[in-house]
Amino acid sequence: MSKPLAPLALAELLMEVAEDKKAWDPVIVDVQGRTTIADYFVICEGDTDRQTRAIADAMIERARGARIRPLAVDGYEDATWILVDFDSVLAHVFLPGERSYYDLESLWSAAAKNRKAKVAP
Repeated sequence: MSKPLAPLALAELLMEVAEDKKAWDPVIVDVQGRTTIADYFVICEGDTDRQTRAIADAMIERARGARIRPLAVDGYEDATWILVDFDSVLAHVFLPGERSYYDLESLWSAAAKNRKAKVAP
């Protein structure tokens, strides 16, 4: 029996899937210690609702190959922001306008800066 993937390995696998599906600007955001909801976010975007669904479907399928199933998938019908919850890794697949509106990358990096600022003497 093979060992389950570590959270970072799963995030890297999902990032690879996003790249394979020609997602725009896929990134991994390390949120360990900043939230209890996950260790990593994988954030990317597709040009159309059809592409965002294809990216999410491919992520689910590739994770299934590693014997990992998502706990939940939200936003699939509308497909402007699909969230695939793999417990320690959350995959966010956006349409471009939604990604820039919610700007999770800046939100979580700002949270880290604010947290560090409060800790500093």
